Amino acid sequence: MTGKLVIISSPSGGGKDAIIARLLKIFPNSARLLTTTTRPPRPQDTPGVSYDFVSEEQFKNGIANDEYLEHNYFNGNYYGVNRKRLADALAKNSVVFTNIDVNGRQSAEQAGIKHTSIFLLPDNLENLRARIAKRGGLNERQINERLETAKREIKEADKYNYQIINAEGKMEETVTKVVEILDKNGHLR
Repeated sequence: MTGKLVIISSPSGGGKDAIIARLLKIFPNSARLLTTTTRPPRPQDTPGVSYDFVSEEQFKNGIANDEYLEHNYFNGNYYGVNRKRLADALAKNSVVFTNIDVNGRQSAEQAGIKHTSIFLLPDNLENLRARIAKRGGLNERQINERLETAKREIKEADKYNYQIINAEGKMEETVTKVVEILDKNGHLR
């Protein structure tokens, strides 16, 4: 079996993880590709489910051994997509969802990995700021840094196959739109 990769990106706090969680229930033979990160787990995170949490030393060894399709350094932590984990997930599932960022989408494109890419746009930056702050664990400077990064990422949204506004309080509408896109592109349910 060769699965199809679905890239769902959004700025920090943009809802990509919540959307992917809903899609996993709708697409039975699907999986979420774990991103590897050096950031510490948040209270709601489950290691091995939310992310593959590793030390900075482990991550740097992986970079040196070319284990990552893509990786970046964001807000003081490394994030990356492990090549072997991606290949295994695509071999075992019809659909593989990932929440990689704009750099990750570009790396997948450059590596020739076929995918459908969807960018979730916030309805406005004030709501995005509130979502980021609500997650906790960030000071005002970090929230502002994430908003500045969000503005840069939003400028890249037109490079995705699809853009959807994920309006505050309208997650089910967003999920429905994503499902329609995936059905149209032959992703099996």
